Amino acid sequence: MSDRSKANRMDSGIFAWCLYDWAHSAFGTIVTTFVFAPYFIRAVAPTPTEGTVMWGYTMSAAALFVALVSPVLGAIADQSGRCKPWLIAFTTLCTLFSCALYVVTPSTDPLWLALILFACAVVASDLAWVFYNSLLPTLVSRDRLGRISGRAWSFGYFGGMLSVVIALFVFVREGAPLEGLDTGAFEHVRATAILAGIWVSVFALPLYFFTPDRPTRDVPMRKAIVLGLKALADTLREVLNQSNIVWLLASWLFTSNGLATLFAFAGIYAAGTFGMDLDEVMLFAIAVNITAGIGAAAFGPVDDLIGPKKTIFGALFALIVLGVVLVTTDSKTVLWVAGMALGVFIGPAQAASRSFMARLVPKKKEAQMFGLYALSGRVTSFAGPLVLAFITNVFASQRAGMASILVFFALALVAVTQVREPAIKNAPS
Repeated sequence: MSDRSKANRMDSGIFAWCLYDWAHSAFGTIVTTFVFAPYFIRAVAPTPTEGTVMWGYTMSAAALFVALVSPVLGAIADQSGRCKPWLIAFTTLCTLFSCALYVVTPSTDPLWLALILFACAVVASDLAWVFYNSLLPTLVSRDRLGRISGRAWSFGYFGGMLSVVIALFVFVREGAPLEGLDTGAFEHVRATAILAGIWVSVFALPLYFFTPDRPTRDVPMRKAIVLGLKALADTLREVLNQSNIVWLLASWLFTSNGLATLFAFAGIYAAGTFGMDLDEVMLFAIAVNITAGIGAAAFGPVDDLIGPKKTIFGALFALIVLGVVLVTTDSKTVLWVAGMALGVFIGPAQAASRSFMARLVPKKKEAQMFGLYALSGRVTSFAGPLVLAFITNVFASQRAGMASILVFFALALVAVTQVREPAIKNAPS
């Protein structure tokens, strides 16, 4: 194979890897945040406040399970070599559980079924993400990690935006082509969970075919499990002796916690506190996803130019300032403006954290290190929804609960200041 052919194949693999973010985003935007979550609290849960509490506890349980399992699976995958079989398996489970949410009718009868199906979908989604992230440092040189990570996040936000546009104008909005579905039973809303599942499965296909996997190491599964657990123990001891990685993982722990809680409850907050109906919540989601996609794409080259540490710091500072505005305003206009501005800085906080980790991860330990990355993002991510649910319950106020997210961003900002950034060379545009 010629050098040009190899380069074209690698470019296709990188594009397919970025496109997976486009695929996966539909589950987050439609199911977790802007369509099914508001539907659950308004049509399934006994009251919006009780629904917020239940949703928070369910997110917490799913996150705790992922935190415990992801480093172990990552270590096993490192011993066997390949990541894509794990990625495909968990992505498929996510799509199946997402589609199954269609059976959740607008009454309290299927309440527990809804929460169980949602928890299973979230677990599968997050575990797929571990193996997806672990492919990044094997695809590009370290001086390009920022822009590729940012490009993927921007793909994700634009994909999420488009999936919500389709959900709104094809399924949900009055006069939509599928308005023939039984609106009294909310079939047109429930069907968006199937849309999310199909979206994920279809747009994930290019990664399966074009993105190169790590070479197999021909280790039997039983041996891979034993070696993986031993390697994980060794890696944990190694990481604990590297304060740089520890501080980065701590920063991501709080950043991920705050963002995951924000994503899970943004639609609920808009619907419950500002009285937005489903159409308006979805339009708000579209607007925020557009600004988030622009921010992720624009800050990718900035990450490579000034480094991920400064990028993360600036993004977190902006999230805190704009977050204060969002939890103190009574104006729906201010909610729209500040929410769209906040979206610009969500992508850079995520993408720069991932590229920072990819710069620090040792070779041949990508999956287990990104398992630890997922662990740091999930080990206390049950705390965000838990704290929000608790505060919402105590004060009977969604606004008070949402304010708790700002504490996580502040802690993340403090932690990232302690990370020493490795020297990188600037990549050409």
